[in-house]
Amino acid sequence: MPLGPVRWLVLLLLTISIPVSAAKPKPCLTADQASQMLNKDICITAHVYEVVQLPDGTRFLDICTPQTLDDACRFTIVSLWEDRDEVGELHKYRDADVQVRGIVQPMHGRAGMVLSHARQFYGGPPKFKPNPRLAHGFSADQSRPPINDPNLRSQGARRAFMNTRDQETRTAK
Repeated sequence: MPLGPVRWLVLLLLTISIPVSAAKPKPCLTADQASQMLNKDICITAHVYEVVQLPDGTRFLDICTPQTLDDACRFTIVSLWEDRDEVGELHKYRDADVQVRGIVQPMHGRAGMVLSHARQFYGGPPKFKPNPRLAHGFSADQSRPPINDPNLRSQGARRAFMNTRDQETRTAK
């Protein structure tokens, strides 16, 4: 049954409107707005006034004005020492406006975001870190899977091919 011209028009409008609406990026929020959105993956825009490094290698992007007291600053961006290779040099962002994507987390009485990969400056996701509780007791040296999944067990059955009781006997030459 051929489609009428009205149905073709409706079909055409639907196929055009879906990709256009899906392609709109979400706007970045300010640090004040982001501090209200705990546990959300968002983009923030901020001006980096200073890059502070602690003796243990942890680095902070100071996005509060120099006149703001440290206790009054309600948002921080943290880069941990173990992520140094993936994040790269942060001093180039000093006195610059940045956009960082990440998950807003509560951090010692304020909101913050962990900067774990340089792609977060370009709208990319943070570095994947596996849950250590799921891999508890697993070592790469072992031949068993890292999780105790009942679907991976043999369910009490032995191998069907070449069980230890089913040895072939070879004839001597």
